[in-house]
Amino acid sequence: MNPTTPISAGTRTGTVSTGRRRATKLALAVGLLAGALPVTSGAAAPSSRVAPAAAPTLSVTTAVSGLDHPWDIAFGPHGRMFWTQRERGSVMVRDGRGTRTLVARVPHLWVSGETGLMGIALHPNFSSNRRFYTCNGHTEPDGSHDVRVIAWRANDAVTSASRIRPLVTGIEVSSGRHGGCRLRFGSGGGLFIGTGDAALTGNSRNLRSLGGKVLRVDPLTGAPHPGNPFVRSSNRKTRLILTYGHRNIQGLALRADGIMWSVEHGPDRDDEVNILRKGGDYGWEPGPGYDESVPMTDNSLSGVQIDARWSSGFPTVATSGAAWLRGNRWDSWEGALAVAALKDQSLRIMRFNAAGILVGVARPGALAGTYGRLRAAQMGPNGVLYLTTDNGSGQDRILAVRAG
Repeated sequence: MNPTTPISAGTRTGTVSTGRRRATKLALAVGLLAGALPVTSGAAAPSSRVAPAAAPTLSVTTAVSGLDHPWDIAFGPHGRMFWTQRERGSVMVRDGRGTRTLVARVPHLWVSGETGLMGIALHPNFSSNRRFYTCNGHTEPDGSHDVRVIAWRANDAVTSASRIRPLVTGIEVSSGRHGGCRLRFGSGGGLFIGTGDAALTGNSRNLRSLGGKVLRVDPLTGAPHPGNPFVRSSNRKTRLILTYGHRNIQGLALRADGIMWSVEHGPDRDDEVNILRKGGDYGWEPGPGYDESVPMTDNSLSGVQIDARWSSGFPTVATSGAAWLRGNRWDSWEGALAVAALKDQSLRIMRFNAAGILVGVARPGALAGTYGRLRAAQMGPNGVLYLTTDNGSGQDRILAVRAG
């Protein structure tokens, strides 16, 4: 069997069949948002069954085993690999000296449903300032909960870490469903924070809520990034917002051209891959009682909505972490977006052209159903792609995927 199975590129969103109003809104979106973040074409690609040509042969090995819900990975100097575990609440590190615990358990960790210790990101100047960041569910002394981003500092030997301060607090929660929370640095040094809407009606498009958003902050102070679209607002939360109208951000990935992309879960349809636009509305607004029968990107809402660059259609595959492939050993897949999937237990390789138009999708057989649910995706040293599994019961692992 061909180890790389071509699959549908998904459904196109924002097609002209929805009428002139939608086409007009799409044109307005391109015009209104041009010059904010780097802007590419506003149209999504039509469905395609064209797989990337000259697909590389993949080898998959286990880098780390015996884990429990590893949620995210980050790489630092000297090839150090850091990862989080959602329910154990630990931050681990591995280098040439072996594997050790950096943080045994995040203080006041709240674990419920999809929420626990989630994203991790290292400061771009980690080699000198030893700062890194995590995102986790938190319990206050009065028993209330939120999701928050914490700043940490590792010691010089990177054998332990101390908590500096909460960087962002007050990201809303409910049962623990739709907790987010992916962290990645942008090309300008700002820390991007992808959040979930906490499965609460009215959160995602409410500019006084941090749920269902991508936030962008100064990584040293937690202050709003000066380039944020609502930075002059009188409301503290509003000033942090970069984009809104999201359901549950699971992946953030910075492309080589400096554009940040996001990956998010749909309800029973339409997982999405999006280009992030400063001030963009991505159109998720469930009805009363969290009625999810509405479109994932609802162009009937007021204002202008931004359509997805890839959408799963029906049913969802539960796309999660994502990373842009780097290194010439990836052959024609170099520069493609590798997207992990939980429910579908697979990896998707999505090729987009320079204008952000989808040109092909592949589902490598070596990672289709073999390792269970795939959560995080991150590029490591020497062009190796690292993935985490998310099956629980201490049976999870970090996979190293090599091309060549």
